[in-house]
Amino acid sequence: MKKRILIVDDEAEFTSMLRLTLESQGYYQVQEENSASAARQTARFFDPDLIILDVMMPELDGSELAATFKEDRLLREVPILFMTALVDSTECGDRGGQTYLSKNVPVDRLIACIEEKLQHCPAAVGT
Repeated sequence: MKKRILIVDDEAEFTSMLRLTLESQGYYQVQEENSASAARQTARFFDPDLIILDVMMPELDGSELAATFKEDRLLREVPILFMTALVDSTECGDRGGQTYLSKNVPVDRLIACIEEKLQHCPAAVGT
């Protein structure tokens, strides 16, 4: 069964490119959301195994949006992978209990980070 990934980023070109990249792997079903204010409702409807979340968005920043997910009983266990242009590293790094990844990361490293995040979350294993 394909893992369901929700991408939330205000840049539609980025979410479209990332969706196509992930879906081409054959293991993921991907939904895009370009509005932070609509992201919670989209997430509740889509029921993702993982959320990829931009850090800097105009309506809500990524940490504020992540907090709304964690307050929602249906979404609180969904792992979040933050993607940002603010870091240069191609590594998957943790800061303050959150996982951050550069938007210019190579595809193989992105996939490895996604799989690592999915394996370490009890809610996503076996779904």
